Amino acid sequence: MLVEFAIGRRGRADAAYAIIAVAAAAGASRRWGLCGLLGVAAAFIILSYYSVIGGWAIAYAVNTALQGLGGADVRAVQARFDALLAAPLTMTAYHLVFMAAVAFIVAGGVSKGIEAACKILMPILIGLIVIIGLFSMTQGDLAATWRFLFSIDPGHMSLRVALDAVGLGFFSIGVGFSLMITYAAYAGAEVDLREVAIVTILGDTAVSMAAGFAVFPVVFAEGLDPAAGSGLMFVTLPLAFAKIPGGTIAAVGFFVLLVVAAVASGLSMMEMPVAMLTHRGWSRRRATIAAAAAIWLCGLPTVLSFNYWATWHPFAAVPLFADATVFDLLDHLTSNMMLPLGGISLALFAGWTLPPQLLADEIGIGPRAGRLLRFLLRYIVPTCVAVLALFPLAG
Repeated sequence: MLVEFAIGRRGRADAAYAIIAVAAAAGASRRWGLCGLLGVAAAFIILSYYSVIGGWAIAYAVNTALQGLGGADVRAVQARFDALLAAPLTMTAYHLVFMAAVAFIVAGGVSKGIEAACKILMPILIGLIVIIGLFSMTQGDLAATWRFLFSIDPGHMSLRVALDAVGLGFFSIGVGFSLMITYAAYAGAEVDLREVAIVTILGDTAVSMAAGFAVFPVVFAEGLDPAAGSGLMFVTLPLAFAKIPGGTIAAVGFFVLLVVAAVASGLSMMEMPVAMLTHRGWSRRRATIAAAAAIWLCGLPTVLSFNYWATWHPFAAVPLFADATVFDLLDHLTSNMMLPLGGISLALFAGWTLPPQLLADEIGIGPRAGRLLRFLLRYIVPTCVAVLALFPLAG
């Protein structure tokens, strides 16, 4: 994160051009800009399927507010989710609504659009997490949640699990695909990048923990599977909410929370291709419309992955992807391949190409810390991430 911040503020441009500008100033090849293009591509692909899932949350928020939870019958709740997945036109429409909301905000610019929206969305997000968390902890199994979140089971540790964790970690704080380069390009010299990095990581961890206490007490109180994936959000939780007092209101709040969180994440990913296009002379409005339309179109294969293409496994001959749909492949490509590769590339670029003084000046660290950072970027970070990425089946 510190490396991306430093490159972004020094380069003062989109992810690709900022790296090119910094590399040129250091006498290095312009081809390092491919690291930034890789990041833009990753953000583009992620948002294409992320928007589809965001559309699910909008659909459930609307339907729950208008029709309620539909009772505590397992088959009825599952049928409700299956009906959504089996309706590509409905999914496509909500996918469009989500993309339109993100595009509308991004088109307003960084200050009047993204910053203004986040000043509203973030307090709403935290407020909803706190409210739902208090409700969940009073109605659910708090002790089981505590054990689940904080007890360590060595039997589940493997390189594959570690790779998944790295991919999630990269995605969660927005590193590995040059997102922070794009944002840091707008940061003034008075901004303490170390402080921003620390606050970002602590804030992300705190919100994640709070979200865990908002969800899992109800899950364990009802004896549900905490590893149910999308089914946890759209099947098991509605089923659990239907069994407790005030569950419908809590469920509406939960799905609104999902929508707010998804839109906030979507803003940062949309800004990456938009920033690249505006740097090349496009108006922000035109760039946003073009990027949103392209991303929406690329999201259609994900929509089809849950209905017409649900039984199509493009790489069935490869054991690792034998049961993977198009959606599964896109998720694996970005989270477990593109993001770690982006992290390795940026570490190597910063560790071997950039002058140590550049990073030290931008981050605000002394010579000793600068040498340590350079050692980590040259050897430790790329080696560790590469080991996890190259041996997903080991362990």
